[in-house]
Amino acid sequence: MDEELTMKDFERELESSFKTIRPGDIVTGTVIGVSDTEVTVDLNYFTEGIIPLDELSNDPRFSIKADIQPGETVSCVVIRENKEGVLILSRKQADNILAWDKLKELMHDKTPVTVKIAESTNSGVITYLHGIRAFIPASKLALTYVEDTSSYVGQTLQAIVLNVDENDEKLVLSVKDILKEKEVEARNSRIARLPIGTIVAGTVERIAPYGAFVAIGDDLSGLVHISQMCAKRIKSPYEVMKEGDTVTVKITDVKDGKISLSMTAVEEDAQADESVEEVEAEHFVFEDKSANTTMAALFANIKL
Repeated sequence: MDEELTMKDFERELESSFKTIRPGDIVTGTVIGVSDTEVTVDLNYFTEGIIPLDELSNDPRFSIKADIQPGETVSCVVIRENKEGVLILSRKQADNILAWDKLKELMHDKTPVTVKIAESTNSGVITYLHGIRAFIPASKLALTYVEDTSSYVGQTLQAIVLNVDENDEKLVLSVKDILKEKEVEARNSRIARLPIGTIVAGTVERIAPYGAFVAIGDDLSGLVHISQMCAKRIKSPYEVMKEGDTVTVKITDVKDGKISLSMTAVEEDAQADESVEEVEAEHFVFEDKSANTTMAALFANIKL
């Protein structure tokens, strides 16, 4: 096993000895050292690479102590070779070249990314993604428009890439799209837990020609189809209700994130309950009569 590893190491070293790295090349290596002023990179080459502090990131908030660690893989552009034969590298330049393809991929796949807000403007906030300056409009910072964006500075948020324009070096992100997706997931989760057959009181929110949308609590609404509003046939929901009315409905179905409600089902249940009560009452009367008849028969057979 050790011999095999040694042979692989030898082959790698041999390959590296034939490799030539020139200024302008993009190289990939592993961070092996971090100081206050530079980062040392193992390039699997006969010499190491150095990334000066001012060539590490376009992000003005970048911290050499907090934002890069030994063991990380970095891609850099070779700037030059110094007097000692060490390669001077720039991760900033590599970001400017490589990041745009990555950003386009993130936009295409709608992959969530985590960013930290660097500064605010009158119309939004500024952050950095893969070393590229990005803008989040105030209209895309929350579910509703944000008037004061200054409170977001320093916050870490999840976002998706909305627009990538490499030619104009414009990158636009959205937090709102992530929040909307989470909101839909949470709503669908609440809907899935609704017990079918439950009767609840709700408020008529909106009326359409085909039915009415009723709020039933927990930020959930369902549809009462016009055919489920009353026993008789009606042409318009306005014949039996108006917006703001409180109505009693039964949850009859939950499918694809939609809630089906019925008012007629509530009436049918009530009628069924009344029928059961009548039958039970008749049953008790019948039993009482039977008891009386039986007692009378007993007394009739007694001779005094």
